[in-house]
Amino acid sequence: MWAKKEKASLNDPAPDFELATASGRVVRLSDFRGKQPVVVYFYPKDETRVCTAEACAFRDSYEDFKKEGAEVIGISSDPAESHRNFAKNHNLPFILLSDVGGKVRAAWGVPQTMGILPGRVTYVIDKKGMIRLIFQSATEAARHVDEARKILAKLKAE
Repeated sequence: MWAKKEKASLNDPAPDFELATASGRVVRLSDFRGKQPVVVYFYPKDETRVCTAEACAFRDSYEDFKKEGAEVIGISSDPAESHRNFAKNHNLPFILLSDVGGKVRAAWGVPQTMGILPGRVTYVIDKKGMIRLIFQSATEAARHVDEARKILAKLKAE
């Protein structure tokens, strides 16, 4: 059963969500349950320096994530058109979802940075839908990828 609670917590079921891609395809986190782990990363804004570095780090390691059997999903409150351009400009092969209004971000309890900017948090959800990593860093973009890969390697060994 997927969590109905309003905050993502380590070793608890991940709150489900339903958001659209730039092409309008609806993605539900629960669609991956029982099939594969998922790396969900919340980021503040398309085409900003640190967000672009983070997205490109996920892009550059995407094949490694696929080898671990995982999917990567990036979420921000940018609209679909912004995501479409961001993905095209940086050759991003993974899913970008629009959380316009920040409802999913709020439901997951993603904190703001300095009290004003949308936070940057990465979660790894295992095949059973349990949160196995919560990593938060506003400035260490590449570390989000490194921490996610470490947890996925542990999951694969289990």
